Amino acid sequence: MDAVIKVRIGMQGARELEIEVDDAETIRTDVERAITDREDVVWVTDTKGNRFGLVTRKVAFVQIDDAADRTGIGFGL
Repeated sequence: MDAVIKVRIGMQGARELEIEVDDAETIRTDVERAITDREDVVWVTDTKGNRFGLVTRKVAFVQIDDAADRTGIGFGL
């Protein structure tokens, strides 16, 4: 089973979308390509199959949580 990776996407207007994905690199490249190609909307899919349409001109940032940084449940020492 692959690690689930959290991706947080900030939108202009102080809104954020946090989704869990299996392949964060695909999300990164899809969003980057859509912005570069000046597409109006990019669609991303989470681990449950939910699809989200993002208006590319409103994307402020994309943050990818590195699964390797998570050490488990509770507080890290």
